[in-house]
Amino acid sequence: MCMNMREAWAKRRYRAHFISKLTGCDGENSETDTSLDVAKDCSYIADEEHKELTSLCRQVGRMLGSMIRKPEKFQTSDL
Repeated sequence: MCMNMREAWAKRRYRAHFISKLTGCDGENSETDTSLDVAKDCSYIADEEHKELTSLCRQVGRMLGSMIRKPEKFQTSDL
């Protein structure tokens, strides 16, 4: 996800491209959340670790959602 986020930041001048990249980041974050569920179900991580990590995924998702809803806060035209 961090590579997608870097690409989004590099393209923040272009609203549609920026939002598209952020949407990709959000999808990657959702995949990570699903992978954490699988890891817990297969006993690779403990319930408490799963709870902590999925909480972080939700936090990242909220931040990405905020950026997608208000991209103008992060955009610049003077790159």
